[in-house]
Amino acid sequence: MGISQDIRSINGIGEKDSRASLELLYHVSREFAAALDLRTVLQRVLFLSMQTVGALSGSIIVLDDNGKPVESALITGSHLHDHTTQRLRITLERGLAGWVVRNHQAVLISDTSRDERWISRKYEPDEERGPKSAVSAPLMVRERLVGVMTLVHQTPGFFSQQHLELVQAISDQAGIAVLNARLYADSQRQARVMTALAESAAAITASLNTENVLVRILEQISQALRVQAVSLALIDSKREELTFRAAIGWENMESITSRIKIGQGIAGWVAREGRGVVIPETMIDSRFDPEINRRTGLNVEAIACAPIRSRGELIGVLEAVNPNDGIFDPDALFVLTGIGSLAGTAIRHAQLFESLQAAHQRYRELFEDSIDLLMITDWEGNILEANRQAELISGYNKQDLLGMKISQLHKLDEEKTGTYFSVLAEGTTVTYESQLQTKEDQPISIQVYVRQVYIEELAHLQWIFRDITERKNLDTLRDDLLSMIYHDLQSPLANVVSSLDVIGTLLNPTHDSSLTSMVNIAKRSTERIQRLTNSLLDINRLEAGQPVRNRLVINPAFLAQDAVETVFPLTQSKNQELINNVPAGLPQVLVDIDMIRRVLVNLLENANKYTQQNGKIQLGGEQDDGWIKLWVEDNGPGVPESEHERIFQKFTRLSYREAPKGLGLGLAYCRLAVEGHGGKIWLDSSLKAGARFVFTIPVATNPA
Repeated sequence: MGISQDIRSINGIGEKDSRASLELLYHVSREFAAALDLRTVLQRVLFLSMQTVGALSGSIIVLDDNGKPVESALITGSHLHDHTTQRLRITLERGLAGWVVRNHQAVLISDTSRDERWISRKYEPDEERGPKSAVSAPLMVRERLVGVMTLVHQTPGFFSQQHLELVQAISDQAGIAVLNARLYADSQRQARVMTALAESAAAITASLNTENVLVRILEQISQALRVQAVSLALIDSKREELTFRAAIGWENMESITSRIKIGQGIAGWVAREGRGVVIPETMIDSRFDPEINRRTGLNVEAIACAPIRSRGELIGVLEAVNPNDGIFDPDALFVLTGIGSLAGTAIRHAQLFESLQAAHQRYRELFEDSIDLLMITDWEGNILEANRQAELISGYNKQDLLGMKISQLHKLDEEKTGTYFSVLAEGTTVTYESQLQTKEDQPISIQVYVRQVYIEELAHLQWIFRDITERKNLDTLRDDLLSMIYHDLQSPLANVVSSLDVIGTLLNPTHDSSLTSMVNIAKRSTERIQRLTNSLLDINRLEAGQPVRNRLVINPAFLAQDAVETVFPLTQSKNQELINNVPAGLPQVLVDIDMIRRVLVNLLENANKYTQQNGKIQLGGEQDDGWIKLWVEDNGPGVPESEHERIFQKFTRLSYREAPKGLGLGLAYCRLAVEGHGGKIWLDSSLKAGARFVFTIPVATNPA
């Protein structure tokens, strides 16, 4: 007996017998098992079931193990509908199919208009929305629910209890076939997902150009999800915005490259929440911004959106729009999220690579365009790289330079660099003066700067040779000028001093008080000029390495008092308080008395210059082992910490607007004089305001 004949005999319920039913179920089960494709199985089950009981329409919804719909089939008359899973979802939530699923029980409705479980379907024509007869049964496999089938006839009361039993029997047979097909479809889908992700990984990581990577990401999404359009946006954390960087398939491509606030639209929501979402019907979702349809010229019906992550950080968002089949596959979000993870890593790698390239390019430009001679060596001093200036200044071509050692170009200062550059290994930048030995054997005065640098994660040495010929010439010119000033001033100044002494003896202090005062002012001024000229001479001698001679034993309190008396008229003119706190009981010192007296006077005069009217200046001292420590402290504006070392160099002056003018030689002299005695001088940085200059001089070991 053929299956069609069985169906005809079953339709005449009165003629049906047990043998015919068994033969029918046997043929039905064989028909169900003839295919593994899930959609094919569903169509066969539904067509055969409708023919068997005489139904005019019917539906099957397949459920996963969590009770979520994964596939469906819907037939009205002879028409098979496409993309029905989303349309049938409401019947699972509130309709007859949902009641069957929740109760795992078949049900017969003689008149649908009188049963609240029945929901009219939107796809039915108006003339077919009247009362009907319906039968629905769960598809079970060993108490495992795999779906639900519902059959409908336009005539109320058409189905009977026998029909219900037959539908339940067919459902039991169909359950195994549907489950097998669903599992097969799941395995096929998982294989496609894994293949898509593997292909995506290979394609996305095939380039390190950021723009290429972005395009490859979108191409893989488009192929994997089979959608109409895709786009990619990256997060601008400073502006709290999403910037669309790439898009495929949009009608108005230029409109995609825009910015939206985080939280705005579907993409903004994903960027804020950090999780993906599938929107099957955009127009009924409050998060969707309809403005996108007008702006892009594309009617966005469905969207899948997933975050892009790199090392756990959310850096962007992927969007896939309008699947070709009208509805996203159940695994669409999984695939999109997986590609998002791959994309995050690929984007970061591309960005880092381009940043590294840009850094290399900037370094190369700085290296080549520098006005200084630049070279890179290894830790044995072999020259590995040299810029254009190195060739121009040294006279050697690049090939020659790369075969030389750095010591062949100049004399190393191993006291500064350490043996085998050990000091540089500590990360210190070392500077010293030397001479560049050119190919033409014409030495050039240079300032050498050398430090450790890392190139491609390997430590090297970077050498900068700065031509200081002009500076050396200027220094020589200054020294010659100072020497000339000293020698040219010495003789006339001595005449002025002796003349003032003679005038002073001729004046009567009682009757010529005004003249006496003016003579005293002239004497102090000439003494100051003498101190300056003597300091200039001492600077030249000390810089030339001549030792300090004429050392005598003296009490430091006498030196301090003499300096205070010299500077007192200056402080009195500004109404400053000058306090001498140097103890009288300090041990005696062995010094050039005139030189150390001038050190104290210079420091006190500096304090006078930089301290405001009515300010306070203090002179103090104490013993520190074999040294006497003396200091001058004021409450003026102080000295910036960055200038603490520089101010002891020749011709250095503070650069702020109110700073007094001068040659910048006073502190340079103080440093040379103190160091010439074996002591040290420094600026104490512990004060919150003002300045304190401190220096040490040696205690006399055998005082007179």
